Amino acid sequence: MNNSVSNTARMLGAGLRALLVLTVVTGVIYPLAVTGIAQGLFPGKANGSEIEADGKVVGSSLIGQAYNLPLKKGQETPEPDLKWFQGRPQNGLGSNSVNTQYQLILSGATNRSADNAELVQWVKEAKAAVVKDNSVPGHPVRPSDVPADAVTSSGSGLDPAISPKYADLQVHRVAEKNGLPPGRVRKLVAEHTEGRTLGFMGEPRVNVLELNIALKELAADR
Repeated sequence: MNNSVSNTARMLGAGLRALLVLTVVTGVIYPLAVTGIAQGLFPGKANGSEIEADGKVVGSSLIGQAYNLPLKKGQETPEPDLKWFQGRPQNGLGSNSVNTQYQLILSGATNRSADNAELVQWVKEAKAAVVKDNSVPGHPVRPSDVPADAVTSSGSGLDPAISPKYADLQVHRVAEKNGLPPGRVRKLVAEHTEGRTLGFMGEPRVNVLELNIALKELAADR
């Protein structure tokens, strides 16, 4: 009886000591070590890839933002503010209840197949809107000019970047709205175009937030 109690006490003590050691190692030392290494080697990424403008954090390079006009009375969907470069459709072309207006509660897409009649109609309407919004005197936009990322949201609905083709399609409209030379705006797009990772992975992309911050600075200096 005494041996049984003694053995149980020893096992309980060993278990408690192991729990204490593992708690300190995995719950304190390891997290602090990983946090310290991340802060030392990759401080920007460790802190959320923050983007600053005018001395304050205005967003993250990983999360897209909407550039819309204030809602008018009776409106449910805001109109895009056309003086800014626009990102990908942020809410499944207006009918996705999973993620709207780049809200960060959760992410997701429409989950509709490519031949879904409703999705096809959304794409047609979105393409017509892109053509209308970006056609300026002397520089009309044709439906065939509209790239896929201009009329489809990403899988998360939070994509912060667009293709160089979509950015270039918006150049003349942005230049006109801001009173800037189209050539200077196109150069701005080129300056903010990121190439493929390691030269072969992914596709070239343009971060819309970073581009619009640079656009704001350019417009202020004109």
